[in-house]
Amino acid sequence: MPTVVEITTEQTVNGSYFEQYVQSGAGSGVVITADGYIITNNHVVSGATKITVRLTSGDEYEATLIGTDSQEDIAVIKIDATDLPAATLGDSSKLVVGDEVLAVGNPLGSLGGSVTKGIVSALDRQVTIENQTMTLLQIDAAVNPGNSGGGAFDANGNLIGIVNAKSTGSNIDNLGFAIPVNTAKTVINDIIQYGYVTGRISTGFEPIDLTDRATAISYRVSRTGIYVYKVTDATSQFRSGDLLVSMDGTVISSMSDYNSVVDAHKIGDTIDVTIIRNGEQKTVTLTFGEYVPSQNG
Repeated sequence: MPTVVEITTEQTVNGSYFEQYVQSGAGSGVVITADGYIITNNHVVSGATKITVRLTSGDEYEATLIGTDSQEDIAVIKIDATDLPAATLGDSSKLVVGDEVLAVGNPLGSLGGSVTKGIVSALDRQVTIENQTMTLLQIDAAVNPGNSGGGAFDANGNLIGIVNAKSTGSNIDNLGFAIPVNTAKTVINDIIQYGYVTGRISTGFEPIDLTDRATAISYRVSRTGIYVYKVTDATSQFRSGDLLVSMDGTVISSMSDYNSVVDAHKIGDTIDVTIIRNGEQKTVTLTFGEYVPSQNG
């Protein structure tokens, strides 16, 4: 329990009539080193202008964001502290269905240190969250808003997962998911050492999914689909506003289609991409590069 912390965030949000206001959020995190490195979910701290960590002792610290990885929904933050109790990382590859699991976190953003008990319900679940498909552990220990970023521990107190999602609905109960700790280890090490995860593919642009006509019109286009929102590589053949029709022969009708094509390739691969630009269909080439934050904004 002492290794799990409460996280609160502040984010400046633009309102109507050019107004700005501060929006608060809450989640959980797990101390992974005695000198203050803490793992949480990317979605807990994404966009935050201020991150505050509260330890089980009651001490509070303002945290620095070290790096994030939206693909695995992991972020690493750091506080200026020493001699902290750090979690012992387990081995999620040795888990079997039925193993006992304890979820520790900050449900509802106000109940820090809460513990719920359950079992590992399934391994290697393919779960799509915000158009990103992840391989997660399924657990039946109760999790609630605010548990995100908290720890899933085995019966010996080893950290075996980072809680990051739950399914909701009137007929759904105790259906939670956690990022396997073995997945998190590589991400954590890269973020601490480099500030980002090495080996991630970059297309040289940021896509945006315009799913309805009203949204499309607000972006000054007439049809729905996956568009190039922002070009991040000056050498790219793409332009902001390009509509993706197909990539490497696969029709692109959703972000899942886009992600599937990208995930099937490696850095250095070159593919043909069919786009519509200014009402005309054309084919351009895309060579996958490595994602480096300083070069990609």
